[in-house]
Amino acid sequence: MKQYLKIVAIGLMLLSCVQKNNNATKEETIFTGEMGEIQLIVVAPGHFHANLLQKSSMPQVNDSVFVYAPAEDAGLKQYLSAIESFNQRDKDPTNWQTIVYTGGDFLNKMVTDKKGNVVILAGNNKEKTGYILSAVDAGLNVLSDKPMAIKREDFHLLQEAYANAEAHNVLLYDMMTERYDLLNIIEKKLINNQDFFGELQTGTPEDPAVYMESVHHFYKEVSGAPLIRPAWYYDVEQQGEGIADVTTHLIDLLFWKCFSNQSIEYIRDIGNISSTHWPTEITLAQFTKSTGETSFPDYLQKYLDNSILKVYANGTVNFDVKNRAIGLKVIWNWQAPEGSGDTFRSVVQGTKAILKTVQDKEHNFIKQLYVQKPEGLDENKFSDSMKKAIKKIQTTYPFVSVSPTSTKGEYLINIPEVNREGHESHFKQVAESFFNFLVNRDMPEWERANTLAKYYITTKAVEIAKERN
Repeated sequence: MKQYLKIVAIGLMLLSCVQKNNNATKEETIFTGEMGEIQLIVVAPGHFHANLLQKSSMPQVNDSVFVYAPAEDAGLKQYLSAIESFNQRDKDPTNWQTIVYTGGDFLNKMVTDKKGNVVILAGNNKEKTGYILSAVDAGLNVLSDKPMAIKREDFHLLQEAYANAEAHNVLLYDMMTERYDLLNIIEKKLINNQDFFGELQTGTPEDPAVYMESVHHFYKEVSGAPLIRPAWYYDVEQQGEGIADVTTHLIDLLFWKCFSNQSIEYIRDIGNISSTHWPTEITLAQFTKSTGETSFPDYLQKYLDNSILKVYANGTVNFDVKNRAIGLKVIWNWQAPEGSGDTFRSVVQGTKAILKTVQDKEHNFIKQLYVQKPEGLDENKFSDSMKKAIKKIQTTYPFVSVSPTSTKGEYLINIPEVNREGHESHFKQVAESFFNFLVNRDMPEWERANTLAKYYITTKAVEIAKERN
């Protein structure tokens, strides 16, 4: 009798396994939210965003992390050094155990080993889309830093990767950290309050409904020491042009704020793309100061003009989305003037309110959000609707307030700096969102559609800008 019961029990266990496999593709990982079930695979970590994902421990993530990279890779050394610093710090140390493989066959080795279930990509962008496709085809989930594609061929590979991800029942996700910035969250709520904001205006190419301008600098000092960039950062074929890189965040915020929970289909909803680009000129002395390299590598020789390196990091992109005119501008200067830094500004024009974000010297390089009354709108009516909108926001964020500025019809939305989490904390937040999608299998369809629309715009813009030269 005991032997019979044992056989029945084994049979039930086998039946359970068969049923589970029938509900999943072959070798699929079933995520439940249990501790340690996320097993990270970090591939060619050439950008510090790779280690920021591991700045804090996450219960769902296993302490053992498998790393695959080329041999003698500077990005790998930087990554491992950062992880060690997280492990050794006095406050809230992590306990990451890195198992590293290096060699020319690191990608094939990763796919063959398949020792984890979530691939992290943050580094050189030249081969990144191919890495994404290889990981997806191996049945691995992918969390990728931007940009996921920097040229038209990459966009087509990304299309294939999303199709194959669906076939393999794995998820592919773009690391859009700006969605977790509190100012962006508040602005999104205001834009989607129709009583306050109305509808997004149509705009024109000369006066777009949404305009965003972002200014960055190649050379920066952090705590008195230069931020060392890899030499390939200056190669647009490896890093990507400015309009293929920084604009990914800008377009994502546009879709996320102004077309909330809507799928943007690039064939149907995107049109009239136009673009320009121009170079930032870098001397050898500047290049050495930024990278530590004493000469320009061979792959940069074709960008030299009288010993000056020309990096096409600047550009403009204009396009229509759902018949609304959009304008973007990205600038990379060599170094910010003394006492200056990166800047940003945006204007979002609604029929009942205009929202402006400013980050500049006057604001101590801290982003601030303003509301402006459109012309022809009654001041009292505008003021009342704004107060109601802020009161609604205060139910979730009681520290948010509004105050008039010295400019008539303009108001500052006060978001105390103490309540804003720093940029580095957003990496953990985006990772946790992705892990929740793995457990609940509820990633919205618009995430896929809008990511493809975003990279359709950026890669098409690069193509158009090159044709203009």
